[in-house]
Amino acid sequence: MVIKPDPQAQIPAQIARAHFIGIGGSGMSGIARMFLDSNVAVSGSDRSESEYTRNLLGAGAQVTIGHAAENLPDGVDVVVVTSALWPDNPELVAARERGITVLHRSQALVWLTQNSRVVAVAGAHGKTTSTGMIATALVELGRDPSFVNGGVVAPLGTNERRGSGAEFIVEADESDGSFLFYDVAIALITNIDNDHLDHYGSVDAFQQAFVDFASGASEAVVLSADDDLTVALRKRLDHPRTVSFGTAENADVRLLATTPLQGRTRMRIAVDGAEYEGELAVPGFHNALNATGAVAVLRELGVDPAAALRGLAAFTGTKRRFELHDTIDGVSVYDDYAHHPREVVAALTAAREVVGDGRILAVHQPHLYSRTQAMSDEFAAAYEALADHTVVLDVDGAREDPVPGVTGELVVRGFEDASKVDYRPDWADAATRVAEWTEPGDFVITFGCGNVNLIIPQLLAALRARTPRASESAAAVINSRSDR
Repeated sequence: MVIKPDPQAQIPAQIARAHFIGIGGSGMSGIARMFLDSNVAVSGSDRSESEYTRNLLGAGAQVTIGHAAENLPDGVDVVVVTSALWPDNPELVAARERGITVLHRSQALVWLTQNSRVVAVAGAHGKTTSTGMIATALVELGRDPSFVNGGVVAPLGTNERRGSGAEFIVEADESDGSFLFYDVAIALITNIDNDHLDHYGSVDAFQQAFVDFASGASEAVVLSADDDLTVALRKRLDHPRTVSFGTAENADVRLLATTPLQGRTRMRIAVDGAEYEGELAVPGFHNALNATGAVAVLRELGVDPAAALRGLAAFTGTKRRFELHDTIDGVSVYDDYAHHPREVVAALTAAREVVGDGRILAVHQPHLYSRTQAMSDEFAAAYEALADHTVVLDVDGAREDPVPGVTGELVVRGFEDASKVDYRPDWADAATRVAEWTEPGDFVITFGCGNVNLIIPQLLAALRARTPRASESAAAVINSRSDR
């Protein structure tokens, strides 16, 4: 059982000292940094050292590696936790024994956003990118927003920022209902997938949460005109200001056309009867669609569409979203956070636009036993259709206990053509095999929201160490497979 936010928890008006359990997570580290920027003394712990923990140490936080009751300092006003935390964590147990207020990370963010004009971005896919796009455009256009994002926004070099402006852009999490805590001015819903039923209990309850989220927006609701569940949601809303975006003919901000430009995307939109063109520094139709939603939000913030597109041109991506790590002997190695079949399809489609005559070799780390059990065939179909070859690692169970019989092999069994996939639970073996199979012009892309990005140094090392003869031999094997 994992930690769920307590809607009854009282958020203190003043916080002088905060302790974060799991401070090294991308989201938690951003909130901790913003607490530091708000002159709050910050301490925290995590199970392992990371770039995030090192950065927080350099910024003045007290960070301990490993979890123990003695890590909890005296004089702490609040302890901040994530949903990924187990209830028997010794620091959490100690906090409760000492009567310290325990806040979910979303409630800590509520404290940070007080007195701000909050733009909350929710949805199954595209939240992190859309949040980064809106924040980047506002900064590029001379505003000084605050934001907290699930990934590092590349042009801004951070996943959080405490600005002096009125706007506060938040990636809002629907998985545990915490997106309902914010005092939202503008709500953006990118799309909806019936998910997280372990928290909500039913599809009806999950969809009602989105209705409540949208209804709570004081200024406007921006939502997809293409996604079926989001379109159905709009019909249930009684809100004075709803704005739709997408390719549908009735979209208020309509994406008319996209043109791939070797790693970039040209896009044309229509707003209020006028057409506008812009260029994104990121590839893929899905990014153009995210940008269209961002234009709709920026318009609600008083930015005209032409200026919005100029601002969005500065967005170069977010960490772990189609992120290029290096190119070795003509083989480009990317990492992507996609952990749902729809996200995998979007990323591979964008990769196909960029790779040209090269091949795509995907490295898939299934995330969660429950998701792997439910969606293994969908993942297999996505990879088989869009990647030239796929290596499947074992499941990253994260917060879940193992389920007998649920391994990465479930995804492999879903392939109709067994020659297009390999199950390689040993990472060193997987990296060696990928290096042997590749040739100049190929893309290698790791997929998953667990720790699959940690295999990238092994992939790069294997690419550097391979011999030309091994590469030519392995390439011939894959070419012969593809000719069957």
